[in-house]
Amino acid sequence: MTDGRHISQEDLALYAMQALDAQEAAAVRAHLHDCAQCRAVCEDLSGDLALVALSVEQQPVPSGARERFLERIAAEEAAQPPAQVIAMPARPRRSAAMWAAWGAAAAMALLAVSLGIKVNQLRQQLQQESAQAAQLQATNARAQNVLDVLTAPEAQHVLLTAAKVRTTPSARAVYLASRGGLILQANNLEPLPQDKAYELWVIPANGKAPIPAGVFRPDAEGNASVVLPTLPKGVPAKAFGVTIERASGSATPTLPIILAGAAPTAGG
Repeated sequence: MTDGRHISQEDLALYAMQALDAQEAAAVRAHLHDCAQCRAVCEDLSGDLALVALSVEQQPVPSGARERFLERIAAEEAAQPPAQVIAMPARPRRSAAMWAAWGAAAAMALLAVSLGIKVNQLRQQLQQESAQAAQLQATNARAQNVLDVLTAPEAQHVLLTAAKVRTTPSARAVYLASRGGLILQANNLEPLPQDKAYELWVIPANGKAPIPAGVFRPDAEGNASVVLPTLPKGVPAKAFGVTIERASGSATPTLPIILAGAAPTAGG
């Protein structure tokens, strides 16, 4: 209300402590909605009571606390200009026991909230530490298992290497030009389809066309030989080569040359 009428500080204090009944509290709330002065006083009282509650231990309020509190309110009212006070309905006087009970309850409520926050923080910290401990334990256990395997006397130490690879194909030729005699021994040749065969060639030193010196197929181990094929006599060789041709042979070599080797000088 804004017509000069106000609520006494005692009633505002009781309202701040939630010690009024429902009808009285409703009347005070309605007045505080329109009266800035009473609202400010009520806010100050609420702040003072909160500080008191935070500092109160869980024990009865000391004797005379209520009287000193009311004396303070009376002194503040005497210092203010006279104002018409709203009369609140008659009610029984609050005893010191009621004040003590309210103070203890408020302190216990605040203490419970504080303890709840602290317990929640401790619980979260404990969960984090438990998770870290479990991870560390798992890491240590794995490290111990690795050490046990590496140091066990009965452990088998095995060296692994690449699987056996087929040796590179090769061949050796012996040629006697004066007799037209040629012997070839080849090894590690790749198998061929039924319609294909390897063919040996003599490359003349005079630059003429290569001379076919026989077709051959390797056995299961990749070995093959050509022994004394029909060749002209007296043809010096510059080199020898092997190609893949049709099974019946060819008159001219087909690239690529699979094996090749230069002939040394006569008597070399």
